[in-house]
Amino acid sequence: MSTPLLQVNDLKKHYVSGRSIIGKSRAVRAVDGVSFVIDRGETLALVGESGCGKSTVGKAVLRLFDITEGQILLDGKRIDDLPEQALRPLRRRLQVVFQDPFSSLNPRLTVGEAIGEPLRNFGLVCGRADSRRKIAEILDRVRLPEGAAGRYPHEFSGGQRQRIGIARALAPSPDLIVCDEAVSALDVSVKAQIINLLKDLQSELGMALLFISHDLAVVENISHRIAVMYLGKIVEMAAKTQIFTKPRHPYTQALLSAVPIPDPDAKRERIILRGDVPSPSAPPPGCHFHTRCPYAFDRCRKEEPVLRRIQSGHLAACHLAED
Repeated sequence: MSTPLLQVNDLKKHYVSGRSIIGKSRAVRAVDGVSFVIDRGETLALVGESGCGKSTVGKAVLRLFDITEGQILLDGKRIDDLPEQALRPLRRRLQVVFQDPFSSLNPRLTVGEAIGEPLRNFGLVCGRADSRRKIAEILDRVRLPEGAAGRYPHEFSGGQRQRIGIARALAPSPDLIVCDEAVSALDVSVKAQIINLLKDLQSELGMALLFISHDLAVVENISHRIAVMYLGKIVEMAAKTQIFTKPRHPYTQALLSAVPIPDPDAKRERIILRGDVPSPSAPPPGCHFHTRCPYAFDRCRKEEPVLRRIQSGHLAACHLAED
């Protein structure tokens, strides 16, 4: 069996948030034991409500901070424990597209300068002529005119700025791009254009995507597999078709029930989750979802379910799914 491009094993990221009255430090468990793999050319979508830890997973994969526990492997080699000097050459292979295209671009740099910066940093161009040629090629890939290189970010629309962000991520020819809510700030029609662009680029270049989103309707159009997160943990993971046709975790079922249906005459029973998401600094005992689950029973309140195989390629952390 071939080695996956990216492998994440039992990833944990805890933050200290003050101390209790007896002096014991309090830990916010932003990510609490997440494991997954991404193969070359594959898109894994990471979905869940705000605050579930999905963006923290993306930042951990990019090594934007040190993790608390676990392992992150790129081509089978650990990168979570590498010092910055050893990690720097690998950053070319891991790039990111952020949610807000305007704040992620330097307003003082032209588009050409922003795209050319990673080319120069990683020694991928030889002189100005070569740099201009590669910048023009990248702009063409993201469907922007060559003349855009001399303009500044404020001169473009939101969708065009996100294309610039994608162009900058493409510049060093990465193996994996983390898309952190990359289309959530865009209009519906522009979302579709950016999703189609990412799919075309993936087909042409063979890069993998970790696509982070709270919108299941969006990930249905781009993902190969979907991992659903709740309170720092993955509660269900399967191929896209399995998630949308036969979800096994009540939380996934509730998320899917909120996805708009194109047919106005079609009916779907909406699952309303009661209560609020518990605090990651004090998660409930047993299954973290039992405080909001309409099907919870005694075992759910006492015993935490493990993420296990329900059927081929389909994992779920639910006692009901086991039965």
